[in-house]
Amino acid sequence: MQNAGLIDLFEHVLSADEVKRLKPAAEPYRMAAERFGVPISEVRLVAAHAWDVAGAMSMGCKAAFVARPGMVLDPLHAQPDIVGRDLREVATKIIAAEARA
Repeated sequence: MQNAGLIDLFEHVLSADEVKRLKPAAEPYRMAAERFGVPISEVRLVAAHAWDVAGAMSMGCKAAFVARPGMVLDPLHAQPDIVGRDLREVATKIIAAEARA
C-alpha cells in the first residue's frame, strides 16, 4: 500500500502476515472480522485477482472485484456483488450497496 501510494487513503491495513497464514486459509478472514468486531459475513475483500475473491467468498465474506485490464473473474466460482473497472468505481458501488442495506 505504501509503495503504491495508497496508504493515506485507508484508515486500517491488515496483513495475513499477522496470522502467519495466507489466503485462502480461513485465518486472515477471521482476523479481519475479529479486528473490527463484526461477523465474517460483514467483511468485504476488495481484490483484482479472481482467486482472492473466490477465497473470501468461500469463507462467507462479501467481495468486490477490480476488473483491471487482463483480470477476469473465474466462471467456476461464485461471483461477487460488486465489480468495477478501477478502485474508485468499486468504492462508489460499495458505498451505494451499503446505503441500500
